[in-house]
Amino acid sequence: VQLQASGGGSVQPGGSLKLSCEASGFSFGIFSLAWYRQAPGKDRELVAAIAPGGATHYHVSVMGRFTISRDNTQNTVSLQMNSLKPEDTAVYYCNAWRKEDSGYVDYWGQGTQVTVSS
Repeated sequence: VQLQASGGGSVQPGGSLKLSCEASGFSFGIFSLAWYRQAPGKDRELVAAIAPGGATHYHVSVMGRFTISRDNTQNTVSLQMNSLKPEDTAVYYCNAWRKEDSGYVDYWGQGTQVTVSS
């Protein structure tokens, strides 16, 4: 199982970045997918999630600015981030999870750094 995140970088406030996460080794289409972030000294928080059927959920702080999407043919999940703010600075992680009879199955990618600064 592998989740490979990419697309992080440095951008000025108001700019945009697109994060991508390519998955392999599991049945991607039946998993819920999410992006989390962790800023220095803070807990990891859920940024956005997308269910197998496409329903989405966003942290209130990113609503209207970020868009999560999935491509089940390419096994990728993306996060388009617009109107970035300094408080969006964090390490971003992609996550895949599914509840099975035996419990939760939970996979994580490595983080990708997003820095928003003037």
